[in-house]
Parts: sequence; C-alpha cells; structure tokens
Amino acid sequence: MDNTKTYNRILNIIERNGSAFAILLDPDRENPQSLAETARLSEDAGADIIYVGSSMLLSNNFNPAVSAIKKATNLPVVIFPGNAQMISPDADAILFLCLVSSRNPEMLIGQQVKAAPLIKEMQIEPIPTGYILVESGKLNAAQFMSGSLPIPRNKPDLVCAHALAAEYLGMKLIFTDAGSGADFPIPVEVICELKNYVSIPICVGGGIRSPQAAYERVRAGADIIVIGNAFEENGPQLIAEFADAIHTSEKSHTLSEK
Repeated sequence: MDNTKTYNRILNIIERNGSAFAILLDPDRENPQSLAETARLSEDAGADIIYVGSSMLLSNNFNPAVSAIKKATNLPVVIFPGNAQMISPDADAILFLCLVSSRNPEMLIGQQVKAAPLIKEMQIEPIPTGYILVESGKLNAAQFMSGSLPIPRNKPDLVCAHALAAEYLGMKLIFTDAGSGADFPIPVEVICELKNYVSIPICVGGGIRSPQAAYERVRAGADIIVIGNAFEENGPQLIAEFADAIHTSEKSHTLSEK
C-alpha cells in the first residue's frame, strides 16, 4: 500500500496549477445523491479535490455519502473529519487532524487514538495535518464542538508558531480555518507571514465567499483553498469562477505586492 499516493497527487496538483481548489461537502446538509451530483459538477467546472466532512454528524449518511461521491468523480476524495466517527473505507485519504491551536487533549490526541486503528484496518491514507482555528468574527461549530479558543486574527505570530510546531512534529499539511459560515476569512497578512515561516503546504478555509477573496489568498501564499458554504448559498455556477481565480501560479508572499 502506497501511504502517500493521494498526498503526492495533491502536491502535483499544486505544482501544476499554482494552488489547488477543494470543495467541502457536508453529509449533514444534503443527501448522498445530491452530494454526488455536486461532486460531478465540481469536477467538470475545475475543482481539484473533494473534502467530505461535518462539524458534528447528525445522520447515518456519512459512509453512503463518501461512497456515492467516490463513484461520481475521479477527483481525490478526502475526509475532513469532525470526530473519530467520520471514517469511510471508500475515501482515498483522511486528513489526520491535530487541532494544534487547542489546549483540549481530546482534540490533540484523544480522537486520534480512537480513529487510528480504524484508519489502519480500512487502509485509508492518512495525511497528518496541523489544524489551526483562527478567529472569524463569531463562535462557529468547530470552536463549540472542540471546546477550543481560536487564535486572534490579528496575531499572525501565534499562528506561525503553532504551524511551525506542527511541521516540527512531522505533519505534512497546515489547515488554517475560520470555520463554517465565518464572518471573516483568514486575513491575507496571516497567510503571507505563515507562507514565509513554514515549508509545508498551507490549506485555507472558512468565510471565503468570492473568487476575488480566493485569489487574494492564493496571492498571499495559500496552496489549497477550501470552499463550502459559498456554493450552498449561491449554487454551483460559481465553481468555475472560483477555479479560474485559484488556479494561478502567481504568488507574491510579500505584503507590499498585494
């Protein structure tokens, strides 16, 4: 079993397109058939990755959803789990999250210990990921469910320190998240400083509602842009516009050029 196949595929997408475009699909919000259709439309419109996950999971739709999505698309299907219950053998990979911005041991190691044996048994590729919650303007589900305070959005030094610790612990990806339905996305200044501070790919999600906002964060150094609520609210017609904005190799990494 190649334990880095999907991760390497994502790295190749980033190298080829400048940045990768991930669609986040939530099994709590739609039925498996609707999610599969969204995945198919997303691939046709230029998306690169399908993330599947929810903050809580209020139904038995998770495994059927992953299975339906996998059958509908050739894109890598990656689980973005809210807890150890969100595991499916039909996924290509799972973000093996450690909420490094938390001080809650359950989010630092507890859920991971519960999930690890199942991931091994199902032979799902784990992608060790340092997950960082950043203040978004309001309390969101990820903060509430994890019992974790977000890092203030005006403290890029704290974000950088947590991300570097994750890299030194051997994680392969940094995921900075403002949370579902965030009032404000991650500031471009934070992304820019973070990109100059760590050497592993940076995934940015939460509150990115327009192609322009996505483009600005790619310019600042984001390697993967994750979009979820924008399509739930405005429909899949925006997917192609987001794809065009995200797929650029032009990155500045300096505040003066943005």
